[in-house]
Amino acid sequence: MNVLLIGSGGREHALAWALSASPMLATLFAAPGNPGIAEVATCVPLDVADHAAVAAFCKERDIALVVVGPEAPLVAGLVDDLTDAGIRAFGPTAAAAQLEGSKAFTKDLCKRFGIPTAAFETFREAAPAKAYVRAQGTPIVIKADGLAAGKGVIIAQTLEEADSAIDDMLAGAFGPAGAEIVIEAFMQGEEASFFALCDGRMALPLATAQDHKQAFDGDTGPNTGGMGAYSPAPVMSEDLCRQTMDEIITPTLKAMRAEGIPFTGVLYAGLMITEEGPRLVEYNVRFGDPEAQVMMMRLQDDLLLLILGALDQMLDTMSVRWRDEAALSVVMATRGYPGAYEKGSAIGGLETAAAMDDVEIFQAGTAMQDGTLVANGGRVLNVTARGETVAKAQARAYAAVDAIDWPEGFCRRDIGWRAVAREAETA
Repeated sequence: MNVLLIGSGGREHALAWALSASPMLATLFAAPGNPGIAEVATCVPLDVADHAAVAAFCKERDIALVVVGPEAPLVAGLVDDLTDAGIRAFGPTAAAAQLEGSKAFTKDLCKRFGIPTAAFETFREAAPAKAYVRAQGTPIVIKADGLAAGKGVIIAQTLEEADSAIDDMLAGAFGPAGAEIVIEAFMQGEEASFFALCDGRMALPLATAQDHKQAFDGDTGPNTGGMGAYSPAPVMSEDLCRQTMDEIITPTLKAMRAEGIPFTGVLYAGLMITEEGPRLVEYNVRFGDPEAQVMMMRLQDDLLLLILGALDQMLDTMSVRWRDEAALSVVMATRGYPGAYEKGSAIGGLETAAAMDDVEIFQAGTAMQDGTLVANGGRVLNVTARGETVAKAQARAYAAVDAIDWPEGFCRRDIGWRAVAREAETA
């Protein structure tokens, strides 16, 4: 079958890499793709915001399935429009994608259906929001309601920081995403990511992961889209995974059906593991980035077959196998990210790095310029490795990082530190 993958980031490169291994695949297209994706797929310069153009391309090239990678096209209703045009597409409808597109929608759903999450209120005006913060105290979490590329979350340690975050968001710092804000209690614990494949009726648990959102070592600096990840997440025991399915994932699917908007696709639960158990921090409605990179390195089964199983509501007959090894991904970003940065710096040494055992380099913000690979974004490379332990995967990933010649890039040097420390304690 011919498949079209929507997206151009490191997540999509990892998905393309996994999809390309399927014996069911005839031709894999990617729109718009990137130079790394072009190694395993045919990249096409489609404007993915032009849903009619995407549908026309699918009919012209006999596309049997469209896999949507990023959240923005899902929230914008690409799956709805392709389905209306008679084209199979993997991902939630626009209504179901509200689980990521609107934090207020998700928090309200949790409140009404008893899904464990932090206490919260939503606001559209600064004065009542600030009054609420003063009543609750700090630290407190302030979030833009809509999509903000992973950056619309402020953990305010003081009232001054909270006031500033409220004013900035409501004044348009994150565009329309901040027209409404969610203010919620700060939860103590360890964060983890839990993924499930959903067919509208039921969910098949996938892998767990942990990512590192802050820009610099020691979990310091501004929030980013993610500076690295590893899988599995050691904090997620079998009991915690079962509890997450029973108390968070399955009730969410039941709630969405009750609302008349069944969820099909990948449900990504950002969790806080508290003393009382797992609590939902937020939902995403697609594979994570950079979590997809480590998950695809561990996946043993055919990704395309799993996706078709979800679309055909066959998940109750399926299971997923994962490699026993850990996988770890280090994001190399352009200096200045997540603030202002310059594009166009040359990147060398990828062939040497990629030739190392159990290493894959997934490209994100890259472009070809006069035959040279250059940085074309903030997060640029995902240097990903497998190992018997997280520590061994970490060592391989950083050895590959050190083989890359890119002076204008930077990375955190402590990705996986929690898991490595756990391994050292139990050794």
